Parts: sequence; structure tokens; C-alpha cells
Amino acid sequence: MFTGIVEELGTVHALDRKGDTARLAVGATLARDGSDLGASVAVNGVCLTVVDRPSDGLVFEVGPETLQRTALGRLVPGRRVNLERPLRFGGALGGHLVLGHVDGIATVEQVERVESTARVRIALPDRELAPLLIPQGSIAIDGVSLTIAALAVTTFEVMVIPHTLAVTTFGTLAGGEAVNVETDVIGKYLQRSLALRGTV
Repeated sequence: MFTGIVEELGTVHALDRKGDTARLAVGATLARDGSDLGASVAVNGVCLTVVDRPSDGLVFEVGPETLQRTALGRLVPGRRVNLERPLRFGGALGGHLVLGHVDGIATVEQVERVESTARVRIALPDRELAPLLIPQGSIAIDGVSLTIAALAVTTFEVMVIPHTLAVTTFGTLAGGEAVNVETDVIGKYLQRSLALRGTV
């Protein structure tokens, strides 16, 4: 369980594919602390398991389903990634409850700078996710907890404050980029419950 509050910007050292899996090496310092073998770390919003701890970072194995469902397979050496260690009991929940289970790969349509902030418009991968988004609701984009500022049928917008631009990958985000989207887990449970009752 995560909160969508990025702790560190890591740097991709390598993404080595082997068959239908990949090994992802990321340079990190803060996220490395306490992340022993077998620990979970969110990388651009994707919950991954630590399989190695070199002195300069962390190494993860990425399975075929994760490569298919997320944008991690598009990472290249030198690319910055958002890192967050799991929420600890008693810790502050500064964002919202994020599972690290990505719902789909969305596409950034536009990044508009508004003085020191940015308005980002993102296109959903399909209409199935649309019912899970609500105005002023929470959403995780590449592991960053954000509030939906505007909502259309197949797109939504978020406003990004200067601090978030400075400490996450949103500071260099550009149109056309693929991002991982995780909708609010509460909405998923509600939709599933209503579907089983035959009301949706």
C-alpha cells in the first residue's frame, strides 16, 4: 500500500529484457534505505519487488503482465522515475490509498504551464476507466497522487503545483508521453459491488 507521495526521483540504469520478462535497475538512495530483498517499492506507480541491492540503487524483476499493463517497458537508461516505499502503520497518509496496481497506460495530450504551475490533460486508454473518475476525485499518475481538476468522457486534467513539478517526473513531462494510471480503489470496490448486484 502506498500514498502517492513520491519520496525520491530515481534514475534508470538499465532495463534488460530476457524473453517475456525484464530486469530493471534503478539508481536510488532514500528509497534504498530499508528496502531489503523481497521488499516492495513503487516505481512510477507500479509495485515491484526488490531482487538485488547494489550499492547505488535497487534492482527489480518485471513480469510479462506488468510489462503489458504498464509503461515500464518503455523506460530507457537515464530516464527519471518516481519512487515510493510502502506506507508504514502509523505513517502519514498525505495523498490517497494507492495499491501500485496500474489500471492502464494513458497518454499525455497537453502540458500547459500556468505561471509556476502546470495543467496536464491526459487521455484515458479506454472508456472502461471513465466511470471510476469523478470531479475533484483522487487519481495516481506515474505514482503521483493528484486531484482531478476537469473531466471529459475520454480525458481528464490535473493541476500540478510547483513542489510536485520539482520533486517528481511531472517537471519534465511532455505531450505524447505514456503514463501509468491507477484509479481510486474505493471506486473500484463500489463498481464491483454494484455490478454483482446487477445495478450497473
